Amino acid sequence: MIYTKELLTEYRKKNTNKKAAVLNFLGVGGRDVYNITAPFDLNGQEVIAGRVESRDDEHSHINLFKEVNDSVWEKLDVGIDLALQDPFYTRIDGKIILGGVEAVFFDNGKAKWRTVFYQLDSISEAYKVFEGPWGMKDLRLKQQADGRILVLTRSQGEKGGRGKIGFCIIDQFSNLTIQMIEDAPLLSNQFCDEEWGGGNEIHQINEDIWILGHIANFDVDGNRHYYAMSFKVDIENKAMCEAKIIAERRDFIDGPAKRPDLVDVVFSGGIQLHGERAVLYVGISDAGAQKIEIENPFK
Repeated sequence: MIYTKELLTEYRKKNTNKKAAVLNFLGVGGRDVYNITAPFDLNGQEVIAGRVESRDDEHSHINLFKEVNDSVWEKLDVGIDLALQDPFYTRIDGKIILGGVEAVFFDNGKAKWRTVFYQLDSISEAYKVFEGPWGMKDLRLKQQADGRILVLTRSQGEKGGRGKIGFCIIDQFSNLTIQMIEDAPLLSNQFCDEEWGGGNEIHQINEDIWILGHIANFDVDGNRHYYAMSFKVDIENKAMCEAKIIAERRDFIDGPAKRPDLVDVVFSGGIQLHGERAVLYVGISDAGAQKIEIENPFK
């Protein structure tokens, strides 16, 4: 079992060279852009997908942005506009699959959510290809070198408590079902019952499966604390291993927060690997986006 306190202690012992930068987004009418993906190529154009939202609510949209310069991105006028939160992407059979969280809000203040997947045919063309089970965020897919697809799940409630990661492997995307997702076994050696986490992006490095994710907890005052993390999946033993924190809020530049309880939040969006180094793209305090150069966490 892993604990944030222990991982954070180990992380802070290291004096690593990190360089953060704020990312600014044009064309959103003063709304916040956060919980972004890393840049990816869509039919020859490099784009970022971001969660676009007013500071005072959580009714968000996913839009695509093109790069203006190293720290400025501009919304594509003819790009997709999906009523989803927390975008991510993967490639399956050569196609870009963009995912996000569909949230439904009720008058009594409660909400329900699920992860949905769209195939992106162009910057303006997307069609839904799968809907995950209600109650599950952080559902992720990765086509492996052998063509099979690794499925990461994130169960809550009776099976997963505040949020635990499970996995299964399917032969092809068309085999994916809600029942299969709900039945996926949980990884051993993961989050304690008082904490939670999830996978944000799956990477295959040679024969190893590495996960960019997050680990989180509450403090005694009910404030949330989110940290970027990485770990390796031991497929044979169905276990999380080599878990470590790779970034925390104080590594980044000061900025606004959506609410006081969200100040200490780093939400992993995506990572680009460059040999011994890497660039991590994150959402900050549910109100902004930044990138940071770190050591390659999968080395």
